[in-house]
Amino acid sequence: MLFDTHVHLNAKQFEDDREKTIQRAYDAGVKNMVVVGFDRETIPLAIEIAESYPAIYAAVGWHPVDAIDMTEEDLKWIEQLSFHPKVVAIGEMGLDYHWDKSPRDIQKEVFRKQIALAKKVNMPIIIHNREATEDIIKILQEENAKEIGGIMHCYNDSVKYVQDCLDMNFYISLGGPVTFKNAPLPKEVAKEVPLDRLLIETDAPFLAPHPNRGKRNEPAYVRLVAEQIASLRDMSVEEIGEITTRNARQFFNINE
Repeated sequence: MLFDTHVHLNAKQFEDDREKTIQRAYDAGVKNMVVVGFDRETIPLAIEIAESYPAIYAAVGWHPVDAIDMTEEDLKWIEQLSFHPKVVAIGEMGLDYHWDKSPRDIQKEVFRKQIALAKKVNMPIIIHNREATEDIIKILQEENAKEIGGIMHCYNDSVKYVQDCLDMNFYISLGGPVTFKNAPLPKEVAKEVPLDRLLIETDAPFLAPHPNRGKRNEPAYVRLVAEQIASLRDMSVEEIGEITTRNARQFFNINE
């Protein structure tokens, strides 16, 4: 039993075979998935997919790369959608210092507004972080995000920041990079993060795990992530699947 906590089945890459992709995930033992919408185009489709499949849920938020495009109307829209019965988190949100479409001050402003919104509607948050770890932790602390907790999505940073995240009631989610031969950081984290704060994901269609690296990722491949973590921790994949699924259901408040 597996739970893909972060997947973009609403991406264009799945337009032609979304239903078959979902069936392959089920066949691989993936019981639940959370489809993440992050802009005007992907949010409605995330909701639509979640409505169409009992075991699939949605998260809605605004991606930091596109922070410059977000309006107050978009923020109100996200707030309204937060009450949808299949919406289980606000996000993904955060900071992205790799791409330069949105100035950093605007990214920070939009990030803070979404944290405030999540606290208002009492929902956990999903964090996107690219080359901005210290600023993200600072903002989460300043905004007292501990009140709602969240997920550090596709964590790919040093072990030294993990405790800061745990102290704020956050979970650590690992994806395809934990399987990459040239990516030591997620492997170190996989061995160190407390099991009761560990989640797994694909971020499909991106970051396909080995041996599919460079190809389109899909939720069935979350099993490869679980297998790698099981190997690193000298556990069975069934144990990792059971633990991370239980954690995910607890985090998203899903009772099945």
